[in-house]
Amino acid sequence: MSESHSIETVGHAGSIDSKPLIETTEFALQEALRKGASQAEAAATLSQGLSVDVRMGSVETVEHTRDRGLAVTVYFGDCSGSASTSDYSKASVEEIVQAACAIARFTEADRCNGLAEADRLATEFPDLDLYHPWNLSVHEGKELAQQCETAALDYDARIENSEGATVDSSESCEVYCNSHGFLGYSQKSRHGISCSVIGKSQGSMQRDYWYSASRKVDDLDDVGQIGRTAGSRVVRRLGAKRLKTCQAPVLFEAPVASSLLSHFIGAISGGALYRKASFLLDQLGKPIFPEFVRIYEQPFLSRAMGSTAFDSEGVAPMEREIVSDGVLQGYVLGSYSARRLGLETTGNAGGVHNLTVDPSGQELTDLISGMERGLLVTELIGFGINTVTGDYSRGAAGFWVESGEIQYPVEELTIAGNLKDMFKSILAIGCDIDTRRNIRCGSILVDKLTIAGE
Repeated sequence: MSESHSIETVGHAGSIDSKPLIETTEFALQEALRKGASQAEAAATLSQGLSVDVRMGSVETVEHTRDRGLAVTVYFGDCSGSASTSDYSKASVEEIVQAACAIARFTEADRCNGLAEADRLATEFPDLDLYHPWNLSVHEGKELAQQCETAALDYDARIENSEGATVDSSESCEVYCNSHGFLGYSQKSRHGISCSVIGKSQGSMQRDYWYSASRKVDDLDDVGQIGRTAGSRVVRRLGAKRLKTCQAPVLFEAPVASSLLSHFIGAISGGALYRKASFLLDQLGKPIFPEFVRIYEQPFLSRAMGSTAFDSEGVAPMEREIVSDGVLQGYVLGSYSARRLGLETTGNAGGVHNLTVDPSGQELTDLISGMERGLLVTELIGFGINTVTGDYSRGAAGFWVESGEIQYPVEELTIAGNLKDMFKSILAIGCDIDTRRNIRCGSILVDKLTIAGE
């Protein structure tokens, strides 16, 4: 290895032993350099978990998982090759390194290829409290799932059927090293409880669900409450109607509002930008949202789903504002896409880290009461998004609002607009921030979209 960056490690002891992963990645790196690679990187992962599915009180599925993988990328000047395996034996590692080297000899040179710059690699590794393994047994998982489903089924007599309740727990270890001398590892856990039930009234049927997810089992919501929430969400949808086609404000409930931010991140990500396949080309420093909108990354939040000490290239992430006062302040880049654009990596190889949107001050109930007439969307269906033009069209279900009050549930709708226009016409962002995902935002109210119904 070169001496340009000292080896650093991060992690915590647990039931997954990181030593074999570290030894395997280091051996792969040594093999690549021995075969003449000018640069090389290796990433190893090991994950294990248990999932218990219950439906109508009986166990349907018990799944134990244990997966591992090793990916190696070699660079011969500006040419690169990659190969992977799930076998950590020396013979297998030697074989995939040889395969990666062979591939590199047949690929075209690309001056943007290569490792992230050595001076951008992480040197500090804060304890982000991401690893809390749960020794979940099949019996415990079964009981918890049954309690959750029972709470949902007992919520209302009109809930007649169930798609099931699931309790799952997983943990993983990830190791990344490269020929700049960087070696880092992290251990993470994720636990979840979910429930989906079906209600019936006057010949019509509806389904809905709810779930809780966290790094630590103690942070999960009560199983009974998860079930009751799933039940209440189904009951409120019974008797859904169709709307006449119209234009009206649309309020995206927090669990689905995060999808709007996903489209935004996709449009400002390096791959879309250098391919010129984004509706937000050349928008840096320009207003994308109203002035009250602030969007930023928080990679070092304790126990959060998107927290990390380094990205998939070993680069240190940053606490940074992506949108400030509605203005786009930066893109989302890894080292390759940054070079293609003549910029520097933003530490986002592999994605954003706890993307957060500040609320504008209103609760969801306030946003609803402030609507003269409009649509509250609680479910989105399909993926009718054109990332080049920003055209947006998705199936939807939810509730019709008039005079600040929910009137009745609605279904079989299509909402349509253009994302660029939608972002600029955001009227408010709720305080009901959903923290179960990597994108953390509240409900989003957008002014006047086309709602296609009857």
